Amino acid sequence: MIALARKYRPKKFADLIVQDHVAAALRGAVAGERVAHGYLFAGPRGVGKTTAARILAMALNCERRDPTGEPCGECESCTRIWTGAANLDVVELDAASNRGVDDARDLRERAMYAASAENRRKVYIVDEAHMLTREAWNALLKILEEPPPRVVFVFATTEPQKIAQSAAPILSRLQRFDFRRIGPHAIVQRLREVLAAEQLEADEDALQLIAKSADGGMRDGLSILDQVLSLGAGRVTAERVREVLGLIPDDLYGELLRLVAERDTAAVFPLVDRLVDAGADLGEFVGGAGETLRAVLLAGLGGEPAGLTEGLQARVRQYVSVLPPGDVVRLLGVLTELEGQLRASGNVRLVVELLLLRWAMMSRHARPSPRPLASDCRGRAREEPAARRAAGACGSRGRRRHRRRGPLARHQPRACRGHRAAARGDRSAAEPLLVGAGARQTPGRGERRAVGAAPVAADGGGGTRGAAPDAARQGPEPERGRGRVRFGVVGIACHPFGRGVTFGVWRIYPACSSWGSRCSFGCRKSSRNWLSRR
Repeated sequence: MIALARKYRPKKFADLIVQDHVAAALRGAVAGERVAHGYLFAGPRGVGKTTAARILAMALNCERRDPTGEPCGECESCTRIWTGAANLDVVELDAASNRGVDDARDLRERAMYAASAENRRKVYIVDEAHMLTREAWNALLKILEEPPPRVVFVFATTEPQKIAQSAAPILSRLQRFDFRRIGPHAIVQRLREVLAAEQLEADEDALQLIAKSADGGMRDGLSILDQVLSLGAGRVTAERVREVLGLIPDDLYGELLRLVAERDTAAVFPLVDRLVDAGADLGEFVGGAGETLRAVLLAGLGGEPAGLTEGLQARVRQYVSVLPPGDVVRLLGVLTELEGQLRASGNVRLVVELLLLRWAMMSRHARPSPRPLASDCRGRAREEPAARRAAGACGSRGRRRHRRRGPLARHQPRACRGHRAAARGDRSAAEPLLVGAGARQTPGRGERRAVGAAPVAADGGGGTRGAAPDAARQGPEPERGRGRVRFGVVGIACHPFGRGVTFGVWRIYPACSSWGSRCSFGCRKSSRNWLSRR
């Protein structure tokens, strides 16, 4: 019995799946008699490179060729080429076993002979062309540049970059066609056609699993289907496919979603034990876990995951609301970080357990902390007043001092003790330090008492103030010291809400108990001029 991959191999350009760009170009070249002397077919395995080369040979030597360039596929020449039988005009070579310079010279000598008939062409199909040595390519260089009449070379390879490295001049003498991978939907459709021709039935989940395992290759998909059919008669089910291919059941991926969503770290080790006892490939499980989380992310963003079984799709929809897209992105980020360790580690089980534990212990719904708004310490802060007071910003025109700690460290100037107490809401501790010098008989280190300050009675923040503030509000007398004009304004106390008093074009800034502490709450520093123009 012929294998399904050979039995249902395409016989015409129109039968090539997904490779419409290649089929249209080759069909037009045959119909218009513009066939090149050399072609390079590049692409992954099982996508139709050798099949396209055979169809091209069939079209060039077909006895009843269609005017559009399609071969009939029924004449003697087409039948012999399609089945791979011996043919004088079409020769297939395997470069893996004929890769030396002597083999290339033999091919060059045989190409000098004419075809078996006047209206025929000699076609040489060289498969796995990247296995040819540099010397072999050099031996073919001249014949590819000036080939004999009615001779066509077709090179098929899965690694065209190797040809570019070893024989770059060859690429300029060939027409290159890149074959694409075949998607799961096209593979499933083709499997349905094959099953209908074989009068067999299969579940949709089984076809999805086969298409996913084919990895973009139609030949691989047909080979897997042939392998599943050989297991026994009857309907093709998903359980049979998993049994043949050794795939991981969907309930384990559902358990994975549960322990990640519920942060059940205790269920990690039993899950890995089940995988090891079942003989599953842990690398394959991690890959499937990534695909499952990707499906959750796609469903959370409004998309529809494809290529999943119905049971796994139901589990994905169940955990979409529990795992928001932001959390899923972070989980996938952790997976990408550990993929290299998974491939290089000698203890794959430990790496998988570490990955699952990190997923289960990761914090959820994390939001990045907002960046603080810039405060220029001149009263132009853009935060709310309460946030500005808590951060320590003020209307001072003085030099800024930034702290090195706290969430707003870059925008947190230094304040005097009185203002720190005021920011905490402790009026009983703030007012004696801010209003007058009555609470402190002697200035502390780096401090200087305000000139003209009178003792003020502190009553815990809610009592009446003394007469000194009222007298001070009537206007302080300037005192000259060190050649500079300095105002000791006690009544206009340094306060988180006070930024000085304006007299004409001059602004008088208040004083507090922190003369030398560089207070940023409206207090001027050291022995500077407290008189400045507006």
